[in-house]
Amino acid sequence: MEDELMAGPDPVQAVLLLRLAGPMQSWGDQSVFNRRDTRPQPTKSGVIGLLAAAAGHPREEPLGDLLGLTMGVRVDQEGTLLRDYHTVSDYQDRPLPQAAVSAKGIQKPTSPAKYTHVTQRFYLQDAVFVAAIAGPAPLVHSLANAVTHPAFPLALGRRSCVPSQPILLGIKNDSILEALTSQPWQAGGRARDAFERRHGRLARIDLMVTVEAADGDQVLHDEPVSFHPRDRRYATRRVTHLWRSIPTGFPDPVPPADASPAHDPFALLGW
Repeated sequence: MEDELMAGPDPVQAVLLLRLAGPMQSWGDQSVFNRRDTRPQPTKSGVIGLLAAAAGHPREEPLGDLLGLTMGVRVDQEGTLLRDYHTVSDYQDRPLPQAAVSAKGIQKPTSPAKYTHVTQRFYLQDAVFVAAIAGPAPLVHSLANAVTHPAFPLALGRRSCVPSQPILLGIKNDSILEALTSQPWQAGGRARDAFERRHGRLARIDLMVTVEAADGDQVLHDEPVSFHPRDRRYATRRVTHLWRSIPTGFPDPVPPADASPAHDPFALLGW
């Protein structure tokens, strides 16, 4: 399977590399009602939604060429989980509405009357990801232009999660796995400083990469089919998780001062 993932792309295919970073991100795939969770890394529906917004696709329109894109994600900085707990009430002290509506399409008040609504929303703080999106070269180049000149505001999963710059890292003519392996580490300054203090200015770092694979070991329900507000639909896809050695991008990398030989339990046996 790994040989298939590393195989060269179709000559007319290209890979778009995006840096997804910001103060907060939230990539929900099963969020409902009062609890809005986030996955530990970007969902395909969220990334395709970002590209659709950049290209000016209204939610009501079919996704068209965006349906055929494939995606991979690299975790450059995991970030930490934030829970946003808050209550909601009507400023005129009226009962909150319920989900049911009247014959006129107006939401009915809660019965018995409920005046306070509790919600919990989860976010990733200070996370950094590299997303690779593969598709026909003309489409990928048009999406790259759209990301730098977006028609609608871009968001990292939710509208309140504004991405930091730069988003566009470039376009490559490799496979998704090769593109994610060759792209230098994109973690923030504090994470890089902490890594250097602990390990020294190493040339490479091991990071987790998630790529689509027909025989992948995990099934995700985040393949977008429609973003229409009244007809949101998603399909499943299979992915596999790999570890890859990634260039850190440190200038003049050197081994740490207290470096010791790698531990080999079979060395004494002459193996």
